[in-house]
Amino acid sequence: MTAPTPLSPAPPPSDEQLLQSAAQGDEEALTELHARFAPVLYGLGERMLRDPEEIDACVQDVFLNAWRHAPRFEPSRASVRAWLLSIAHHRFLQQLRGRSGRGWTPEEWRAKQAGRPLPEGSALATLTPEQRELLELAYYQGHSAARLAELTGVPLGSVRLRLRAALDHLRGDIPEYQKLVFTTLIEGETRTP
Repeated sequence: MTAPTPLSPAPPPSDEQLLQSAAQGDEEALTELHARFAPVLYGLGERMLRDPEEIDACVQDVFLNAWRHAPRFEPSRASVRAWLLSIAHHRFLQQLRGRSGRGWTPEEWRAKQAGRPLPEGSALATLTPEQRELLELAYYQGHSAARLAELTGVPLGSVRLRLRAALDHLRGDIPEYQKLVFTTLIEGETRTP
């Protein structure tokens, strides 16, 4: 008789499986999603907000929101990662808009970005510095094209042209959600989709 072969450990559950379990009330699944995605959400928060306590509170809100709305998640529309990033982006913008001072000025943003090189092969590295700055301020600070024109002193038409040219250049290189945000901002709306 041969000895039984040891079973290999089961593969970890996918993000979608974890979210499905969370939708059914499984707290351990939500804890695992937090372990997988909190670092990414904190990274986004650090780019958008200044205060670590605000970032922490917002990230906790994101997971509470995900817990409540997990049954509505549709994997055909987005990955769990994109879904959580979308919730986080909205929450961070909400936090920014609730302040009297809405985040960084273009000068502060430039200083903040000076020590932060882009990852090698980043699509943003192919943009002009002006295009990149406008896109980053629109996405991370939630500024409309009109507000960007006011902040930078560049005419509104030029701001919209630069944003559109940048978005066209990046087409295919950035996630759909970010495309929707940028398109909304370029067209002059101040809310995100």
